[in-house]
Amino acid sequence: MSTRKTPAVKLSGGRFTIEGRSIPENPRAFYLPLHDWMLEKFGAVEGRPLIEFGFEYINTASAKWIFLILKELSSAGKEFQLVWYYEKGDEDMLELGLMLRNLIGCHFSAIEVDEIQNFRKI
Repeated sequence: MSTRKTPAVKLSGGRFTIEGRSIPENPRAFYLPLHDWMLEKFGAVEGRPLIEFGFEYINTASAKWIFLILKELSSAGKEFQLVWYYEKGDEDMLELGLMLRNLIGCHFSAIEVDEIQNFRKI
């Protein structure tokens, strides 16, 4: 369940979806349990997991945690698909997704949507 400062997180089959705003006051307190949970669930997914991000806004500290999570998942030796949703005209969010793609080196798609809040119903 999302809050005004933290994104919603869902696992459905092999699909991990994270969406909303990410400006927690203590990013470690939010992202460390998410990191551990994703690593645990990631290994149990059959086939290629799908990781979807749809951030309305993400601060620098949260972006660092997302990078750390993706880096560890990538190091686990299992290929995954990363889908990065960004709102029409939000070039900064698109750049962040592309930067993560370059740093992680996974299968990647960037998808422009009219409104990030409606990209997927969690």
